[in-house]
Amino acid sequence: MPANETKIIGFFAYSSPREVVCTDNAACIIAGFQKSMEEYLKELDPHNRKMRTIRKTRFGEIMQGLLQGAAYAFDEDAYSRFYPLAREAGLEVQPADFAEQKSKGIRFFTVQLSLQ
Repeated sequence: MPANETKIIGFFAYSSPREVVCTDNAACIIAGFQKSMEEYLKELDPHNRKMRTIRKTRFGEIMQGLLQGAAYAFDEDAYSRFYPLAREAGLEVQPADFAEQKSKGIRFFTVQLSLQ
């Protein structure tokens, strides 16, 4: 297994194996830090009605999901880890301008591959 595949990109959260925490456009949220994910979850569910598990995710897991058509919404910290590895792996992902996105009220940068 190539070394990059085991590099930790961030954290995701799920209620069940088929129910991961996503943005409104159905992209799985990847937070750079566990604390960041906890804050996102608190915003989504202030009363903590739903039990969720937070788990680390690695580059190889994200790549596998992307190749199956999944969309991922990265926060700034997670994308700063993902982007150079994705470019090295040959993905044509774009650099993210988080300052501009934040000025528009957008917190995450979404990546989804065009599968043909």
